[in-house]
Amino acid sequence: MAERELATRFQRCFLAARQLPSFPWAELEQNLRGSPDSSLLVDILHKTILHPLSVKYPPSTKYRRCFLTELIKKHESTAAEPLDELYDTLADILNEEESTHCYKNYLLPTGEAVTLSESVAIISGGTTGLITWDAALHLAEWAIENSAVFGNRTVLELGSGIGFTGIAICKTCKPKTYIFSDYHHCVLKQLTENICLNGFVLEPGTTQHIQTESQGQEAEAMNYQTPKLIVAELDWGSVTEKQLLDLQPDVIIAADVIYDPEIILVLIGMLQKLSTSRADRKPPEVYIASTIRNPDTYHLFQAELEKAGIRWQITPAHSNTGFLCDVQPNVTILQLFM
Repeated sequence: MAERELATRFQRCFLAARQLPSFPWAELEQNLRGSPDSSLLVDILHKTILHPLSVKYPPSTKYRRCFLTELIKKHESTAAEPLDELYDTLADILNEEESTHCYKNYLLPTGEAVTLSESVAIISGGTTGLITWDAALHLAEWAIENSAVFGNRTVLELGSGIGFTGIAICKTCKPKTYIFSDYHHCVLKQLTENICLNGFVLEPGTTQHIQTESQGQEAEAMNYQTPKLIVAELDWGSVTEKQLLDLQPDVIIAADVIYDPEIILVLIGMLQKLSTSRADRKPPEVYIASTIRNPDTYHLFQAELEKAGIRWQITPAHSNTGFLCDVQPNVTILQLFM
């Protein structure tokens, strides 16, 4: 049982391409010392590099090579018989060309996966929006634990990036309508591709509607239960009243959007406009997740909220750590009362 659990932890970390030092290597070494049998390593290999999701949507070549090299080191340190399957798999990877794109696969509690195509570089195309940030994982976990907040409601996500949080919510929380939004054209293109990659069909006429081959029967089969999905190009600084009137969200969420002091006032101004543009005058529920990299920026956000007359509270930490094998605990989610 412990071995199976250990292999599953390796699987979650690997499919999501988390940082290699965060894997449970010490426990693996301990396990291998106790039993020179190679079945655990074979199990880990098949749950990671040779897993069907990883074969179809692989992490970067470099990442897989480094992971496998580390696995082979651990195996060799046990003085067990060489394991041909490990070396054969490494040889296949060494023959591959590097790509500028890779995939990450996050396993949801439902057993489904969210698959994302990401840029290998942190900054790509002049934006940081082409990778998934930790606050987005945190917000998705919180949403899955608090699915009643989203059920049968219209959700607007600000700064959706490449779509992890929204896709996870659409697969697990049954919103009525989900509006992904961002403003950078490269991000919107990648976001749209990832939505389609996960079997969803966008509403006609939304930003950059891209057909992909993964959209076929799978999407049709789940269409009866699929929320209405929209991708909106939203520039907070120049958004029009009409654009905001069209949105009418019941819930607004955002992850990692307050990293720059210059956009704090623009964000707060737009939240205020959104809360007054609702037809029923009932303000939306607002949740903002942030990784606190710079405490000054974070406190500036809180101070500006207070100046604008917006109350806030920190939502209680959630218990589940499905996606967050190596995430630092400095992510908080603020609920704003408009």
